[in-house]
Amino acid sequence: MNVLFVHQNLPGQYLHLAQHLARDPANRVHFLTQPNSNQLAGIEKVVYQVESRVPTLCHPFSMEFDRQVTVGTAAAEAASQLAETGYRPDLIVGHAGWGELLYLQDVFANAPILGNFEFYYHGDGNDVGFDPEFESIFNSKARLHTRNATILLSFESVTWGHTATRWQQSLHPPALRAGLSVLHEGADTDIACPNPSAHFLLPNGRVLNRHDQVITYVARNLEPYRGFHTFMRALPQIQRAHPKAEVVLVGGDGVSYGAPHAPGSSFRQWLLDEVGDQLDLTRIHFVGQIAYDRYLQLLQLSAAHVYLTYPFVLSWSFIEAMSIGCVVIGSRTAPVMEVLQDGVNGLAVDFFSADEIAAAVTTALTKPRIAARLRRAARQTAITRYDLKRRQLPAWVRLLDDLQHGRTPETDHG
Repeated sequence: MNVLFVHQNLPGQYLHLAQHLARDPANRVHFLTQPNSNQLAGIEKVVYQVESRVPTLCHPFSMEFDRQVTVGTAAAEAASQLAETGYRPDLIVGHAGWGELLYLQDVFANAPILGNFEFYYHGDGNDVGFDPEFESIFNSKARLHTRNATILLSFESVTWGHTATRWQQSLHPPALRAGLSVLHEGADTDIACPNPSAHFLLPNGRVLNRHDQVITYVARNLEPYRGFHTFMRALPQIQRAHPKAEVVLVGGDGVSYGAPHAPGSSFRQWLLDEVGDQLDLTRIHFVGQIAYDRYLQLLQLSAAHVYLTYPFVLSWSFIEAMSIGCVVIGSRTAPVMEVLQDGVNGLAVDFFSADEIAAAVTTALTKPRIAARLRRAARQTAITRYDLKRRQLPAWVRLLDDLQHGRTPETDHG
């Protein structure tokens, strides 16, 4: 089977699936992407270049759509060049949010297309307007409504869609929901697993292990969408209650979602300016963005793992922390509560409450029987619902097989 993956930043959500298919000698896997240094063994990388230009005579609300059309045409041009070599995919799998799938049906008319419909934007009730402290960059409902144009057009351009959680599916209009399979990418529970001998080297040279009281926080970037500000405001209480605790924060100073901080600063510096004089900074460690093996080692020795998020896309790290058997302290927001059961497989807290976060950390650090029970249940949740090799990959293969053979896929693989 010839499979063409499409994602502007190889491999995106398709690392495990693309590698799984590439290991079968009966398959030939290509990956259409923008220029980057990433490469996957056994997968032929096809690069498309996006023209850098400023739209003319374009309404401000349409500028992003113009960019996505530019991306779509560039992807289609690269696909056309691939087609000229005689290549014909049996199936196309890609992200629907950036325009890459808009015109591929015109290049490969007979190939079923599976699109990732990750998020449908709303003017209120989800991420926009959730946090009164930070104004959304999409402060106009009309602008946000316009931002869904590519999603809606992409739905007309694909055969079927997928999204990672039921909550993400529920955000889409009913007509789209009926054509979306709920199917998470999965977690490799054999790799993301408990390890009592794990250790982690701090920048100051100290080595942490499971005997230390380690509190962890992980995000791609330290920013409000992932509750960084609330966590920082909880740290003075946490440190007063636990004078031996070490806090390790993973994440960069950039912005993945929402508006950036004022030029010349970062959310990290802003919060340190606010609460730094209340903290023992020798016990707080900002380690930046780290390699995957070090990230796993850190979570494997975590005594309390704090995960906070706006009502937005659920992070992979949340599922992986459960798979490792962390005591997960999660915000009581819709994407988290689809997985976390308060007091059963984790502890739920108000996203905005430093007091609740501090109290939950205290439970994790001082009540070993409760912590042990939560750890076991968290890992069991990950294995039962998200295990990559034994559950999710077989479901992905069934979905692809259905599309290749013209069958209507299941809408819920949960």
